[in-house]
Amino acid sequence: MSAPAWDGFVVEVEDLRIEVESQGVDIVDEVSFQIEAGEVLGLVGESGSGKTTVGLALMGHCRRGARITGGKIRIEGRNILELSTAELRALRGRTVSYVPQDPGSALNPALRIEKQLDEVLAAHRYGNSGEERRVRLLEMMDEVLLPPEGRFLKRYPHQLSGGQQQRVGLAMAFACRPRVIVLDEPTTGLDVTTQAHVLDTVRNLCEIHRVAALYVSHDLAVVASLARRVAVMYAGRIVEAGPRSVLFQSSAHPYARRLIEAIPVISGRHALAGIPGNAPRPGRRPSGCFFAPRCTYAREECTREFPPVVRIADLHEVRCYRHADVLAEAAHGRPAAEELTALRADDRLLAVDHVSARYGERQVVHDVSLAIESQECLALVGESGSGKTTLARCIGGLHRAYTGEVRLRGELLPAGARARDRETRRQIQYIFQSPYSSLNPRKTVGQIVGQPLRLFFDFGRREIDARVAVALERVQLVASVADRYPDQLSGGERQRVAIARALVSEPTVLICDEVTSALDVSVQAAIVELLGGLQREMGLAMLFVTHNLALVRSIAHRVAVMSEGRIVELGPVDRVLGQPQDEYTQRLLADTPTLEAVPV
Repeated sequence: MSAPAWDGFVVEVEDLRIEVESQGVDIVDEVSFQIEAGEVLGLVGESGSGKTTVGLALMGHCRRGARITGGKIRIEGRNILELSTAELRALRGRTVSYVPQDPGSALNPALRIEKQLDEVLAAHRYGNSGEERRVRLLEMMDEVLLPPEGRFLKRYPHQLSGGQQQRVGLAMAFACRPRVIVLDEPTTGLDVTTQAHVLDTVRNLCEIHRVAALYVSHDLAVVASLARRVAVMYAGRIVEAGPRSVLFQSSAHPYARRLIEAIPVISGRHALAGIPGNAPRPGRRPSGCFFAPRCTYAREECTREFPPVVRIADLHEVRCYRHADVLAEAAHGRPAAEELTALRADDRLLAVDHVSARYGERQVVHDVSLAIESQECLALVGESGSGKTTLARCIGGLHRAYTGEVRLRGELLPAGARARDRETRRQIQYIFQSPYSSLNPRKTVGQIVGQPLRLFFDFGRREIDARVAVALERVQLVASVADRYPDQLSGGERQRVAIARALVSEPTVLICDEVTSALDVSVQAAIVELLGGLQREMGLAMLFVTHNLALVRSIAHRVAVMSEGRIVELGPVDRVLGQPQDEYTQRLLADTPTLEAVPV
């Protein structure tokens, strides 16, 4: 059942404005773009930039408390903002589909996969019979590279991996052969191998079925590997748009330029640089250019009026008074990365010997041995389920069901933190993946950061407050943050609080478990910069657990690659990433998106 051909742009958004319903202030404004059939447009920006709001608007939908107050959204020439509620309901899923960020929460946990896929087809009256729907259902499974046999279709969502759940989400979105699809950060929680497979699926389906796609993401490297054109959003406005090769190599807006400089590269040739400050929220945006308070190019005219759209070249537009200066500096390339501090030979601090770990009867780590030198950063990489977090938890005393030995300065450590003495627990500190769930929402930042001081030292109230202030300043937060609660902070600020909590007790070993995976690329760069500086300043040994190989170059001396619970490759970063010997490492590197692979 093929859709009729359409000669013009499939999607045309013109001067879209969405407001906070109760206040009348804009969330997004003056947003315009077009998407052709078979084209993927990347919409990028930091959290809170308005990109998801724009994506939802393509379905005629707004989150609670927001409303569309201006502009036009045309799908194949028809302005969907003029449609009735019933017409919009028919449009969603049939003409315009949506793939959410978290497939686990989007799928019904009480229904089998087969039932959920069939419901999508039945709801939109796809086909003339149950048999036609059944044929289409099996075809959908084949399109997203999932087994079409009954045993798989009878599973519930919780019985699938994250990548399989996301593929089911894609199958549901493409079920009725839509003309437009909105993909809202669909690979954020996936490891690089699974992410690569999902991206290939999206790319192939859009090309084969001529679907116009809007790919919403904060990961510019992913967008570069998928989208033909890219639009950059900041504080509710599109500030630059153009072909991907032009945008990533010759960006003309300071914000776009800073985002690109925050992206790690596999070669490690470039320094990472975060963007100081935070994007202004609706109702708190300054006059003139919204980026001016964070911009090194800003001058007096930038604060008077928002810059107009300027066309630099064919399909390349920017909103910046200083775009010529930014372009001139872009020609000089990104600054080079600093050399990591040389390590002292034979200064072993932490040793893991023949560790095997299990959950119940299932063994997940098999006979792993490695060592970390004093002041060294060892990266532990691998895809989801490789056992890297379990190994890190064994070292940190958070997982007791293991055999083998973990030694700190030659002293054998008991399994489990409760069996270890206070001094050992002080010396090994752990930073968790999610800054949203690792901080107690009922305690102030000061109470959270001060808790290790109360556990490991006999300080009075005044000394604890003084040390908390120093710890917050060390992670580049003002001391007054101590009086706030976690929900009053951004994700990056929360992760800085978690780092301050880990460092306030002055440990010698720091375990960082995927600490940047939930953060914007600019915040990720700032956190990696911060950790690298603190490691040098405090002489820390660090185990950096990640699935992002590009980040490894920026912070680690050596890298250990894990697969199926075993170390398959271990050595200096330059050798392992530059000349990988193991086939698994080679595959991880091939699947890692990087700007260095962007087609010209």
